[in-house]
Amino acid sequence: MRRFEFVEGSSSKFWEPELKGNTFIVTYGRIGTAGQRREKAFADEAGARKEYEKKVAEKLREGYREVTEGGAAEAAPAPPPAPKKAELPRRVPAATPTPDSLKAAAEALAALRARLGWRSWEVTSRARRAKRALRALGGADPAAHAELAGTFTALMERVVAPRKDGRLPLRHALALLGELDVAAFSRAAEVWLAAPDAVPAATAVARQASALGQPELALRMGMLLAERPGQTGAPTEEGWSKRWTRLRPHVEEQLSSSGGSLATWARSVEASKDAHLASRLARLET
Repeated sequence: MRRFEFVEGSSSKFWEPELKGNTFIVTYGRIGTAGQRREKAFADEAGARKEYEKKVAEKLREGYREVTEGGAAEAAPAPPPAPKKAELPRRVPAATPTPDSLKAAAEALAALRARLGWRSWEVTSRARRAKRALRALGGADPAAHAELAGTFTALMERVVAPRKDGRLPLRHALALLGELDVAAFSRAAEVWLAAPDAVPAATAVARQASALGQPELALRMGMLLAERPGQTGAPTEEGWSKRWTRLRPHVEEQLSSSGGSLATWARSVEASKDAHLASRLARLET
């Protein structure tokens, strides 16, 4: 069986392709582990071989090096350097937090927390004010600022709090997280996964963060999936589609690097109890 490895920076991965009749098999994962195994059946052996050759070429372009035992492939010319990955644009304009902007953000978060459990339009209004106040911080991590840390953590916990205590809707929580350092999202996802009173949409977003393997992409995907086009203040369906079109290549590239696909990932997101989330997932491949 051929084996390819990619060791660079913090990455240390292997990828092993195999053909068995009309089935293309891939084993992949971190070097030193048994990895994961995926199989894909084709109509005939020719189709499986075509996929095999296509994927091998892709891995070589990505910078993988063949280390098949016997070293036969090592004499082959080195593949051309993999093209540089396109960087995601900044989510938040650069800015330096000031005492005044931190105070304004702290007050806006406290006001939102105090309104949870009230009428939905009041919660939405406070959430928008808090979002604007956080935006002035230029992508800060609330954990690094004593004025924000406690209140912000409490708000993320209210996403999965019992209904009687007043929940913070997931779409508002993700809108707030979208204005902050991605570390805040990673911590929130851990809270949502550990909650005894699971909220399907929040749990799904937290799990897909783990499945994607890149918190920044997971946050942006979560924001897209939670948005409700057509609601006051929300983007139109056309605006939502444009944002997904810009993000899609990054998501597909990330999934492909681990042997996955967008279709497989979308099917893995559990949305049976959330009609809105199910409808957004269905839009991903249109």
